[in-house]
Amino acid sequence: MSDTKNNDQYKNIIHNEIQTRKIKMSHMKNMGFSFPNNFKKNITSKEIHHKYQNENINELQQLNITVAIAGRMIQRRIMGKASFFTLQDIEGIIQVYIQEKKISSEFYNNHFKKWDIGDILGVTGILFKTKTGELSIYCHNLEILNKSLKPLPDKFHGLSNQEIRYRQRYLDLISNKKSYNIFKNRSNIIMHIRNFMIENNFLEVETPMLQNIPGGANARPFITYHNEINTEMYLRIAPELYLKKLIIGGFERIFEINRNFRNEGVSTRHNPEFTMMEAYIAYSNYEDMMKFTEKLFKSITKLLFQDTIIEYDEYNFDFNQPFYRLTMQDAILKFNPEITLSDLENINKIKNIAKSIGIKIQKNWEIGQIKTEIFEKTVEKKLIQPTFITEYPVEVSPLAKRNNINPDVTDRFELFIAGYEIGNGFSELNDVEDQKNRFLNQIKKSNKKDNKNIFYDQDYIEALKYGLPPTSGLGIGIDRLVMILTNQISIRDVILFPTLRPYKK
Repeated sequence: MSDTKNNDQYKNIIHNEIQTRKIKMSHMKNMGFSFPNNFKKNITSKEIHHKYQNENINELQQLNITVAIAGRMIQRRIMGKASFFTLQDIEGIIQVYIQEKKISSEFYNNHFKKWDIGDILGVTGILFKTKTGELSIYCHNLEILNKSLKPLPDKFHGLSNQEIRYRQRYLDLISNKKSYNIFKNRSNIIMHIRNFMIENNFLEVETPMLQNIPGGANARPFITYHNEINTEMYLRIAPELYLKKLIIGGFERIFEINRNFRNEGVSTRHNPEFTMMEAYIAYSNYEDMMKFTEKLFKSITKLLFQDTIIEYDEYNFDFNQPFYRLTMQDAILKFNPEITLSDLENINKIKNIAKSIGIKIQKNWEIGQIKTEIFEKTVEKKLIQPTFITEYPVEVSPLAKRNNINPDVTDRFELFIAGYEIGNGFSELNDVEDQKNRFLNQIKKSNKKDNKNIFYDQDYIEALKYGLPPTSGLGIGIDRLVMILTNQISIRDVILFPTLRPYKK
């Protein structure tokens, strides 16, 4: 009862404060406030600290530097006829000192003192240092640029409620500098990937997000409807087939940083809307693409950390070292010592192994499919250091080229770091008859439920008839990569607006 009573009291306090702020806003409008947008800032808090932090009191006084800065008031100490308040902008915070005698008694008492924490202000003044050595602004002119009608969370002591952080990201960014830095790093990572690709002679291209047939991955699509052409369409689950059509058309090194949509699970590792980078290199194979992937990751970490060694959770990763390599079969044997090679080659034995670890086997599964399920169940989360897993079975790799020595597996790799699948790549299947048969075989083997998600792409088969050069492809999950590089365990912490269930009041 006491918790409920306290919660009700808190809600009443917040409600009353909101009403008070609304009254203040109404009064401001009556006095002529019109949301001014002509304040011009000429510096940020970070620039102020960077340029002038080492100046002493006398040096700053002699320099007589005037600055104009804008931001949100997050703290205030009123001391009679003078006050200190803290202004927060995109880069950090700066202290401001204001005196009644400098800006007028009427403005100080009837305006400034009635403003609230969270209000957005424009400050013009002279830089100085207090007796305690804190770099500050002596305010000569002050104006309110917008009023905050709702109080900041917990009086700006921080926002720790994860549900609120995800649903109201703006409050998270205001309250938590760590969150801002994560998303700034995300932007830097994407920018560097783009720059790296362009520097390596790739051409950035764009492919449709609305598609007549969703292809390039086996996933349940989001379905929409185009009124003008009177047909169902699908949100892109992958750009792969369109990108390979461009290789057929003559491009040799292309990439796309793309948004994909899969109408499936929501978890700490999955978001239905996610970002990928896909790249294709003509006249190369999956071995070349693995080397290229290592080079890309090394470059990213050097840019972000000026080092190739990063920390994630309890682990250290050195991206200057060659990544580990294991075939899928060898990985299963390594992490499951009770399983033998002969077990993996015998359909009855491998079925019994799968059943013993809780895998529900479908009637049409062959050894390769079952082997993959065992790998995903028992191995993936144990692949901590950067590791390429190769030789995926043909059954689970419908777009990858068969291995010349063992046609039951493909020239494909997946990259795992900290138990996450980060990337997927392979030598592209360019045998049109083999590709056609694999598409048809997928449809034949799928059950009625899966059949709605599997399409025969006649247009892609027609494109292949003109000849796809020997090509390697790569897809990197940007969101999971950002998780690793910013040391986050949930994908929701690296997506500004993650997909959430509707809020129930």
